[in-house]
Amino acid sequence: MLVGSKIVCVFSTFFLVSLLAAPAAVAAPTDEERALLSEMNRVRAAHGLPALRVDARLERAARAHSRDMLRRGFFAHGEFARRLSSFGARGRAVGENLGWGVGARGSAQAIVAAWLASRPHRANLLRAGFRRIGVGRLVGTFAGHGGAAVVTADFAGR
Repeated sequence: MLVGSKIVCVFSTFFLVSLLAAPAAVAAPTDEERALLSEMNRVRAAHGLPALRVDARLERAARAHSRDMLRRGFFAHGEFARRLSSFGARGRAVGENLGWGVGARGSAQAIVAAWLASRPHRANLLRAGFRRIGVGRLVGTFAGHGGAAVVTADFAGR
């Protein structure tokens, strides 16, 4: 029976290693995240830029950051390049846009309009080299406002 135990041990070890090595599946974008991506790509197309495509690693990083900001009640980028790297996101250049709003101010159109009105956020959104994105939009109580949408958009490319 010693041989059988070794086989079970080897199989169990292989199974655990393969689970840890495989990237976690990302949930499909929500309707609100798709609306944000659609609005960003509409703006990019109006400026002659290619559409951004969803990257699973960036998506996980963006959702995790929005979740963390909601949970801990802060609104900041922090060391986002390091955070993105910890999710396996790669690119010669990375960028991040944050936004939040309640009601109509939390809509895709309002968030993207706010980014366009801010020079650094506009630069990220309209950077030709950015081709991949992850969008995380979660709703909760933020800054004393119930039903607040908190958004992270993580970009990568060249």
